[in-house]
Amino acid sequence: MRFFIFLACICLFNVLSLFGKHDKPNLILIFADDQGYGDLSCFGSQTIKTPHIDRIAQEGRKFTSFMVASPVCTPSRAALMTGCYPKRVGMHQHVLFPSSTKGLNPSEHTIADHFKSLGYSTACFGKWHLGHHKEVLPTSNGFDTYFGIPYSNDMNHPDNKGKPKGGPDGMDILWADPESTLTKWKTPLFEDEKIVELPVDQRTITRRCTQKSIDFIQANKNSPFFIYVPYSMPHIPLYVPDEIRDPNPKNAYINTIEHIDSEVGRILTTLDNLELSGKTYVIYTTDNGPWLSFRHHGGSAGPLRDGKGTTFEGGQRVPCVMRGPDIPAGTVCKDLIGTIDILPTFAAITGTRLPKGKKIDGVNAIKSLTGKGKSKRNEFIYYTSRGEVEGIRQGKWKLLIKKKRGKSVGEKDIFLFDLEQDIGEQNNVASQKNNIVTKLQSHMQKLDAEITQNARTPWNKK
Repeated sequence: MRFFIFLACICLFNVLSLFGKHDKPNLILIFADDQGYGDLSCFGSQTIKTPHIDRIAQEGRKFTSFMVASPVCTPSRAALMTGCYPKRVGMHQHVLFPSSTKGLNPSEHTIADHFKSLGYSTACFGKWHLGHHKEVLPTSNGFDTYFGIPYSNDMNHPDNKGKPKGGPDGMDILWADPESTLTKWKTPLFEDEKIVELPVDQRTITRRCTQKSIDFIQANKNSPFFIYVPYSMPHIPLYVPDEIRDPNPKNAYINTIEHIDSEVGRILTTLDNLELSGKTYVIYTTDNGPWLSFRHHGGSAGPLRDGKGTTFEGGQRVPCVMRGPDIPAGTVCKDLIGTIDILPTFAAITGTRLPKGKKIDGVNAIKSLTGKGKSKRNEFIYYTSRGEVEGIRQGKWKLLIKKKRGKSVGEKDIFLFDLEQDIGEQNNVASQKNNIVTKLQSHMQKLDAEITQNARTPWNKK
């Protein structure tokens, strides 16, 4: 009799263990490159059709005040991975190049590290741009496997030399010649820590990263997983598969975004077919605003001012849609949140704590996801692409203090905007609200001083 009781207990334990294992939510984080606030139909685009990304919004939430921590690639991605302003982890001084000798310090606790510590399978399929040396690739930062381009798709291995003509005219030439991905570029493709294709065929890279994601989902359908899908597009140069390419270069950007949308659709269909949609969070967002100087090869910031490389909203407020357990369908969230909040939010969702001794700047925004309250975030610091503090938002007020171009040292342009009334930052009320300017400037300097004093060092090649 005791034997049968013991056997029953073992069976019950196994069932409960299995249930607990399956009960963990999955996360798929899709991260585009240089996509503007106005480049999804669910965010108002009249020229780009994105039914699959729109579906995420329809089945979940659209976030209209979602921020990235830098207006350029590398520091923005460092913030996403670590939940920190880039300056805190030493990754604030513009983007990395093939000749760069630093990267994200593996001692930092990344989103992937956190999920891996919980027994998740983790994968990164796409653009990394946090260091291309073996010691700082995704496989050294919490990911079980990696497949993708290690830096921007307009960079050449090993020294970034020999690149074709730039600008919108140069991009027109490349778009008209799809083979240019193999003849004009020397951009590498990595698998784990090795280059497996040089140059990478950029016509198929978006599709291949999607297929890697689908294969990973299928291989891990019975256990929890975290997949980071940082597509290398629509960063220039733009490429799509030959069979779907619109030969008109004026439509290159539209063609590229709609191709990304169709690939997102493939991921969503896979989740449906495997009956995983109900237990999987899917996030779609981008690393910074559109590269406007490339005109029809760049995107649109919609109602926002300016784009990539600037601290105006068009540079750092990005489109974001999420769906998943407890996220109410067809809803809009206006709360101020951002990529630095994803790590602490998903730690809370999984009922786990972040390690002590690594201060972060992100907050738990679970209430903003579920609609059951407001985010704990009430302020946000704006750093330039070079890591200089330039602004702060607190509530509805946004202060920017910019160096005057071509003027003597110390001269500044001061902007104060009421973002609730003036999302396009057209009405500067700084001269009318001196008290608010003074208060915000003092607070901005205090916050930046703390980050500067306690900044951690990046990895550097010896």
